Amino acid sequence: MTRDLILTFNTGSSTIKLGFYALEAAAPRPLASGVIDFRDEPFEVRLTREGKTFSGPITADPGDLTAVLNQAFAWLAGHFNLSRLAVIGHRVVHGGDVFTGPARITDQVIAQIDALARLAPLHQPQSLALIRAMRGLYPDVPQTASFDTAFHATNPPLIRRFALPRALYDQGIKRYGFHGLSYRYIAGQLGDLATDAKVVAAHLGSGASLCAIRGGKSIDSSMGFSTLDGIPMATRSGALDPGVILHLMGEMGQSLKQVETMLYRESGLLGVSGFEADIRELMASARPEAAEAIDLFCLRIAGEVARLATSMGGIDALVFTAGIGEHQPGIRARVAARLAWLGAELDPDANEAGSRRISTAASRVQLLVIPTDEESIIAQEAVSVAAGTLGNARQAARDRGALQGLQAAVRGAGQLRAGDMT
Repeated sequence: MTRDLILTFNTGSSTIKLGFYALEAAAPRPLASGVIDFRDEPFEVRLTREGKTFSGPITADPGDLTAVLNQAFAWLAGHFNLSRLAVIGHRVVHGGDVFTGPARITDQVIAQIDALARLAPLHQPQSLALIRAMRGLYPDVPQTASFDTAFHATNPPLIRRFALPRALYDQGIKRYGFHGLSYRYIAGQLGDLATDAKVVAAHLGSGASLCAIRGGKSIDSSMGFSTLDGIPMATRSGALDPGVILHLMGEMGQSLKQVETMLYRESGLLGVSGFEADIRELMASARPEAAEAIDLFCLRIAGEVARLATSMGGIDALVFTAGIGEHQPGIRARVAARLAWLGAELDPDANEAGSRRISTAASRVQLLVIPTDEESIIAQEAVSVAAGTLGNARQAARDRGALQGLQAAVRGAGQLRAGDMT
């Protein structure tokens, strides 16, 4: 049986996004996308293929991930021949300083990912649970990890440092940056700009951050040590005076768990509005609290654009991406208005239409809307890592059944390189 199917997982705090790709010599070819949303009522798995969406009910307990996956993949087997799986790629949020590129998943890699879970408590445990469950379901299929932090490994040491005792930096207390898979994709979509263009990309979704990109490399990012940093998000606070934490845990007597829950799950748009985390609902609301939450969100985005421009010594383009960035022209307009002093001039008609370029011809800062595709990066990196293992004869022998299709593809794809398997 030829193995020519790639499966990707993009695990969020409450969703699992799936991607199916055909293994081809030039690049993985997208076949379908899917999602398991644990907030769904009724609970189901959805698959979109060739413009049509299909759904399958899941009756398993959402708390039993293995049972959920068993049921989901039994249904997915009606759409794909899963015996053709060649490699499974996972998005993992935090790679620390250990992983500066994609890695093949082994027991050691799992242990290293687990050791970093405390730095990304909303996402890392879910990714680990999924990796372990899929190893149980498909033990003969190689799995790989693509790390959100890896793209930011090019940040200069000065950018990564906090003004804390030097010994802490050496112990890993530093700025890492996140959403790197999204930014890596965006960096590859800037071919119409000058090679050394100074670009700020704004990944605006339930989790949100911004990144300074120049020459295809990350220079700086709004997120730092954890996924709490930077701008306000759906339920996360964004940057916060550390004195607030001291006060909450000191004078107010709150526990570490209480503060953690508040900062990750009860703050951001939800906290400021007092009733809603979804930007769509807030934009539709007439309540003054909703307007205040939106205004604060846009103010912080614009302020971070200016800070990142300072890190690069200027700005040539601002890219909006991810769910809010791609689909909320009202948010884009508000951010652009706050950046008029930088020379950003919005074209209202292009903005409403969601065109790629939404700035006027006279704008000194190009304003762009570029849909992101993290799953395609996961698929590309999965192929590169799995292909790299073929250089090891003993590994190739163990994986021959699962990598049969990869061998032919790699021979015709010289541009695919093995990932940094630190």
